[in-house]
Amino acid sequence: MGGSSSSSSSSSKDAQDLFRALWSAYASTPTNLKIIDLYVIYAVFTALIQVVYMALVGSFPFNSFLSGVLSCVGTAVLAVCLRIQVNKDNKEFKDLAPERAFADFVLCNLVLHLVIMNFLG
Repeated sequence: MGGSSSSSSSSSKDAQDLFRALWSAYASTPTNLKIIDLYVIYAVFTALIQVVYMALVGSFPFNSFLSGVLSCVGTAVLAVCLRIQVNKDNKEFKDLAPERAFADFVLCNLVLHLVIMNFLG
């Protein structure tokens, strides 16, 4: 019986060590990538708020709910793609200028939101 508490504290210590290692590795991340990360978190959090609101209040104009959530999720996905393309450590996109990646991001967001506006009716 005493072994379970020691394995519990051991796994808790391992989780804390993992969190510290991830945090120290993330501290060396460039500022522009951290800003994109914050934008992704904001978009996902906004989608979650909309889902909670729909669960509490209802989803009478269901296409409005879908448009809002898909807008947030689509924007988050496009931001993750931007982060992958702008990351200097990613050798796959080393020849792609950050300005070009941002222009692609803006254009794709424009198309995404035009489709969403059309879906609203």
